[in-house]
Amino acid sequence: MSTNASGSVSTPPLRRLHRRRLWREDLLTVLVVGSVAVVVALFLADGGAYGFSTAAGALTQLGILAGLIGTDLIFVMLLLAARLPVVDRTIGHDRALELHRKLGKPALYLLLAHTVLLLAGYGALEGLNPFAEAVSMWTTMQDMPLAFIGLGLLIAVVATSIVAVRRCYPYEVWHGIHLLSYVAVLAALPHQFSTGQLFAEGTVQRWYWILLYAGTVLALACYRVVLPVYRTLHHDLRVAAVEPAGPDTFSVYLTGRDLAGLQARAGQFFIWRFLGPGMWWHGHPFSLSADPAPSGSQGWLRITVRSLGRGSGQLALLRPGTRAAIEGPYGLFSELARTADRVVMVAAGIGITPVRSLLEGGRFAPGQAVVILRAPDEAGLYLYREIHELCVAKGAVLFTEVGRRRPGSWLPEASAASGYTLASYAPWIAEADVYVCGPRDWADLVLQDARTRGTPSGQLHHERFSW
Repeated sequence: MSTNASGSVSTPPLRRLHRRRLWREDLLTVLVVGSVAVVVALFLADGGAYGFSTAAGALTQLGILAGLIGTDLIFVMLLLAARLPVVDRTIGHDRALELHRKLGKPALYLLLAHTVLLLAGYGALEGLNPFAEAVSMWTTMQDMPLAFIGLGLLIAVVATSIVAVRRCYPYEVWHGIHLLSYVAVLAALPHQFSTGQLFAEGTVQRWYWILLYAGTVLALACYRVVLPVYRTLHHDLRVAAVEPAGPDTFSVYLTGRDLAGLQARAGQFFIWRFLGPGMWWHGHPFSLSADPAPSGSQGWLRITVRSLGRGSGQLALLRPGTRAAIEGPYGLFSELARTADRVVMVAAGIGITPVRSLLEGGRFAPGQAVVILRAPDEAGLYLYREIHELCVAKGAVLFTEVGRRRPGSWLPEASAASGYTLASYAPWIAEADVYVCGPRDWADLVLQDARTRGTPSGQLHHERFSW
């Protein structure tokens, strides 16, 4: 980092990094679309277009194509959720899961269309109605029952992922149901190779899909299982202390081995599993509440937790020496996403904790950073004293907005009625990186305000606490 004559921080390297990240994000989109194009090309190369000569053939071929594209999207979804480093560093964990969720319904609709169209097409050829054809397939094709079961599991996964539905039960229940998507993919595998004409032995298509299956399984095994287990054993993180940090809020300090080797950055998060009685099966996505660079070099890390339920509340009872299994670090809510000299950090609720970490590790000159904390009351300004001290030490401007939130606004009643916007706190908001962390609905309103003030989407960085 360098400083010019006016005292502002010069950031050409940050801008170059941002251009590379945007280029990679565009490339990722091209690769997703390209994967669908490859599937269609393989279908056509196998003579798929010739099947449209009759009505029954057209239904059958459309059904096959819908199934291929739907299956391809399922693989894209699995890879987006596999926590691949290239995906996390390109678009971030939050955006990857957002795209993962958006692809869920189209993939399911295509697979449903695959089923209906094939039943109609094959039924027309055999003189059977779709229901009779379904019974015939179930009884005469040995792999079809598994395929129908796989489709049923996918329907259950997508249905329980609807926001209004998944809020009705704990995260662990939803996560357990969500894991059925892996079972669904495996259940559908046999019928693709035993009945799918595209997968005839010796064809390019067969090897393409075999490699796609194998590559996806390998990626999931490596980054969802092997790497987390290795990091857990190698870094040997253990609880050192649990200290109060406010009403129903506490900080957990952890020590370990070679913490610098984690290469964690301020603002990032891990998924934590504390291996204590009744806790090991709870996975908690908690952000670091202290910059891991100086703290990690001293042999400790810190997370700050708010007791929001039985799972997180139990952590207040953690005993020193309790081991922690980890996945991560994840997320682009860090200096990795910086594009500009100036920065605005907006946080609410327990989302204040990663902003505190980011503030501590952030690179900016005095006067180039604004921090806005939002809470319903003073007690909700978590880690306020630490944040105030950091702002004084680093020359950042700190604002607090306390009070009942006005509907349709991210601000409390009084400030919203006065016409305050993000530009009221940072007139140069369009030229700054804006980091937002907090509840989803609230964060969306902050991001909308930033866009309205002219902040480009590439300068908006968010981590939203929801599932």
